[in-house]
Amino acid sequence: MTPDPDPPARPSTPSARRATVPMTKEPQEPQEPAEPGPPDHEAPLPPDSAAGEHDTGHRTHRPWSARRTPAALVASVILVAAAAALFDVVAVRAGRPAAAWRRHLADELATRSLDDVWVLTGAAVAAALGIWLIALALTPGLRHRLPLRSPAPGLRASLDRDGAADLLRDAAMRVPGVSTARVRVRRHRVKARADVRFRDPQQVKDDLTTVLDEERDQLALARPPHIVVRVRQRTD
Repeated sequence: MTPDPDPPARPSTPSARRATVPMTKEPQEPQEPAEPGPPDHEAPLPPDSAAGEHDTGHRTHRPWSARRTPAALVASVILVAAAAALFDVVAVRAGRPAAAWRRHLADELATRSLDDVWVLTGAAVAAALGIWLIALALTPGLRHRLPLRSPAPGLRASLDRDGAADLLRDAAMRVPGVSTARVRVRRHRVKARADVRFRDPQQVKDDLTTVLDEERDQLALARPPHIVVRVRQRTD
């Protein structure tokens, strides 16, 4: 018995043929170097670079207060008065007598003249409240905050006066010769008072003025206040 001849080899699949094909990279033609030319000075700078070179910022205004407390008080008074009047009108329509307070108020308004003391007092109080509400509506409020320079028109930031005073006081305490310092920050002026234990008071005042000016500039305030420095010699 003779063994059967070997079966013919199966043709390789396309995937096998593709797998055995060596991957070669065609050589790229060498590119000629570009001719040197003058630098392009007219190309626009990136936003970060432009902002770093021209860091002037946009001047911002003081933020407007929401006036939540006055609005809540006015709304509460109007709500209570309207609810009481509506309840009394509904009771009268239902056949009940009017409330005593409404009858008394109607009689007082009908019998008192315009030059009466109580009428003038009530008119003065109402006028004062009206002027107060108009002033609240037309003024921004938040006088305890100092607006900061903003890098973009749509951004707003502010710094609390107490925080600014703390930063300036810490800077004043780093001046040699200053033992204690008190700083008060207002909208247009900064008052700094310092006690000098050693060194010439005039030199300490000059150094203190320079340090406070530099610290104020680092705060990036939209309206930098004027700094007034006063020093006194302490020997005790």
